[in-house]
Amino acid sequence: MRSLLRVCGTAGLVLWCAAGPALADDGGFTIKDPRIKESSGLAASRAHPGVYWTHNDSGDGPYVYAVDAKTGRTVARITMEGVGRPRDVEAISIGPDGDLYVGDIGDNLDGSWNHVWIYRFPEPAQLRDQTVKATQYDVRYADGPRNAEALMVHPKTGRVYIASKRESGGGLYEGPATLSASGTNVFRRVGEVPWVTDGAFSPDGTKLALRGYFSLAEYAWKGGTGDPLGDWHAVPGTPVQGQSESVTYTPDGSALMVGSEGAESGVVRVPLKEDGAKSPAAGGSSTGSGETAGKGNVLVGAMVLALATALALGAKRVLRRPRNG
Repeated sequence: MRSLLRVCGTAGLVLWCAAGPALADDGGFTIKDPRIKESSGLAASRAHPGVYWTHNDSGDGPYVYAVDAKTGRTVARITMEGVGRPRDVEAISIGPDGDLYVGDIGDNLDGSWNHVWIYRFPEPAQLRDQTVKATQYDVRYADGPRNAEALMVHPKTGRVYIASKRESGGGLYEGPATLSASGTNVFRRVGEVPWVTDGAFSPDGTKLALRGYFSLAEYAWKGGTGDPLGDWHAVPGTPVQGQSESVTYTPDGSALMVGSEGAESGVVRVPLKEDGAKSPAAGGSSTGSGETAGKGNVLVGAMVLALATALALGAKRVLRRPRNG
């Protein structure tokens, strides 16, 4: 995954520079904590206004960080106790009960692990470094193992959803009505999604934002039986970031916050419009499968990767030149 993202990061930097200041937006912040090098998920705190929860991708430990959006500095590091050693933590979300849900759901070998985990603990009332007791849930997919980077908890029902990750499009998986800490929680496929690296429900539960390396879209949330995804539209003003990994809504639902991996990575605020333009390619519809959105991602991705390849070849030529002295 990282080799691909390094290439995409090079292309993203060039595209960002070409776009100019139009992509910049007030209200974002830069993560200052040197311990956070692979921020892979975001969740807006409900108990502490102006604070966002994040975590590292892998190789860190059972840690979750609270970051102050005004300064970009960490105001608390939470150590989860009572869970196993995290393998590949990819997502974080907050449920209607105020609990934080941490998704240890990544699988870079795309189906090598027959189960993954979700960790859950109440959002701390006080922001300070502390150890908390967390509950661990075993998760399996009804149609077999797969890679995933997006975990979303519906703000009204409390039901947990996971979006799997594949270049050709993944699936939206629904967990049981109540998670069990004593048995296996089977997640069943209920919809189709494009290439997804993170997702988040709007505070009122009527929309689901899904982010990929090259896109960000809002879907109407139908819920109920059958495919819960309704019409969708691309979110205008979404910045191109080096490693587009995370997304969450602001507490009032007026904007999306999008983040990236890397040391001192930036989190950008993307304002939302109530009358967001629907995707002309799909007529504003998810088509029940996300197929059109997925094809759009692949097309843009191919363009970016082509540019990245050219840049990489140029960089190699530069590196081969003999240095003076």
